[in-house]
Amino acid sequence: MTTKPLDAAVLPQQKEVVPAPSTRVTIRGIAKVNRLFTVPRSVRRAAGPVGLVLLWFLTSATGVLPESVLASPVDVIRQAVDLTKNGELPHAIAASGRRAAIGFLIGATVALVLSLVAGLFRLGEDVIDSSMGMFRAIPWVGLIPLFIVWFGIEETPKIALVALGVTYPLYFNIYGGIRSTDAQLVEAARMMGLGRFGLIKYVILPSALPGALVGLRYALSTAWLALVFAEQVNADAGLGYLMSNAQQYFRTDVIVLCLVVYALLGLACDFAVRILSRRLLTWRANFEGEA
Repeated sequence: MTTKPLDAAVLPQQKEVVPAPSTRVTIRGIAKVNRLFTVPRSVRRAAGPVGLVLLWFLTSATGVLPESVLASPVDVIRQAVDLTKNGELPHAIAASGRRAAIGFLIGATVALVLSLVAGLFRLGEDVIDSSMGMFRAIPWVGLIPLFIVWFGIEETPKIALVALGVTYPLYFNIYGGIRSTDAQLVEAARMMGLGRFGLIKYVILPSALPGALVGLRYALSTAWLALVFAEQVNADAGLGYLMSNAQQYFRTDVIVLCLVVYALLGLACDFAVRILSRRLLTWRANFEGEA
């Protein structure tokens, strides 16, 4: 008995699967993209701040927003140019940056040590975590009078306030990242023969890294926020010093300029942490939102 070869026309035709033009397949998922109406993300992210500045300019130019209430963007820019030329603004930024850097390094060191001890050891958790939870409930801005009593009115209370504001977000995020490590990964690492040091280095710390980077973003923004309050205490240099002098003469243009500089410095730090996160977390697939 012979069999005839099947004719190709008789076989069911398999349709070639072609992705729709409005979808894009990536390693981290499938993102829908409309190529005809796609707006760059940089433009979309800048639309909000630019729109607010335009609204501010229009309300100031039309008189809806009086100059006695808030200076116009033109006056703020003019004041920025003048203070940059005479050197006051660069000197103030350098003084504030030095305080923020020293306070951040102290607070980050304390938070890292405490979070590692509390996260890796049960005894450390029993001793440290409850105390940190109690101290976090105390508003750190309210400690300014006590810091003045303890450290005087020089640089130390300003740096201490920044360090205190940095400690809490870093501690709780690193501690939470350590304790959120998958127990099955830990068990698998032990079965493969990893000791305590190897377990911490190759499993626990990488698992805690995303939470630590989130805490770093919060800590950097809190450092500049704490510095705004700290530099109101008998400062003789820095952005807070410029703001205090401007307040006495009702110079809203200088006040707004200092606030804008604070915001830009915080934004620059946040951008740096975003870049660092992308470099350090390339191994971690996460959801990036719908296109």
